[in-house]
Amino acid sequence: MSTHDRVGSGPSVATLLEALPYIRDFHRKTVVIKYGGAAMVDAELREEFARDVVLLKYVGLNPIVVHGGGPEITSYMERLGMPVEFVGGLRVSDAQTVEVAKMVLVGKVNKEIVTRINRHGQPAVGLCGDDGLLFRVARRSGPDGQDIGFVGDIERVNVDVIEHVARDYIPVIASVGSDREGNSYNVNADQAAGAVSRALQAYKVIFLTDVVGWLRDPSQPASLISGANANDVREVLDTVDGGMRPKLQACVEAIDGGVDAAHIVDGRVPHSLLLELFTDAGVGTKIEAGL
Repeated sequence: MSTHDRVGSGPSVATLLEALPYIRDFHRKTVVIKYGGAAMVDAELREEFARDVVLLKYVGLNPIVVHGGGPEITSYMERLGMPVEFVGGLRVSDAQTVEVAKMVLVGKVNKEIVTRINRHGQPAVGLCGDDGLLFRVARRSGPDGQDIGFVGDIERVNVDVIEHVARDYIPVIASVGSDREGNSYNVNADQAAGAVSRALQAYKVIFLTDVVGWLRDPSQPASLISGANANDVREVLDTVDGGMRPKLQACVEAIDGGVDAAHIVDGRVPHSLLLELFTDAGVGTKIEAGL
């Protein structure tokens, strides 16, 4: 191949030029990324996510990863013959469920994410809600007031812990925490990402999921809502079912807490994180403050 041929292969150059103003605008800004779904399960997507997060750090952003691990928790519970139940997208959690969730999230999933990020060129540090009293948690009820066990709402985030770690490392936070009495709770990872983004006054919070975004009709992928404001979401939140409900709730709470924008993007698409941040078209659903 000649030098002329190499220079002439322009799409990648155009993409870089398109990304440049976004990189400039986002420099030193904090972006909270809720990592979950297929992006955590598929081996190739796991590697691409780690590379993408490392790239964000290299170009001057401050990425904070908050993760769940629902499929892995479910898998281990089923192996142990434990019942698996969800209410409004939240896992019903007795003491034994929380014990399994904590072992899986903190002892396995968190360390695997940290290892992949380290391997791709940036040092990461794993945290959970118990580290440095990062999360202070209180027991919560289901969407209709049901008792769903040891599922927690985050009352307080100790931002000093995250900021201290983030000066030199990429924080990777597992979504579990404890209350004042030391009881452990399973915390919905979407809610945890929203709480972290509010506490840090992040520029953006991005939720990786297994659909193209927020759909008017969940059975119709073409019904994507590409943009909305927090008031739009609030008006219909009670009609939303399943795992999208806690995501939208977390988006609204993040916006109300001062975060500039919340994004719901398809983690099954390679590099969807970068496409949302650094291209004009973006992908998925963007939610901003109401007028």
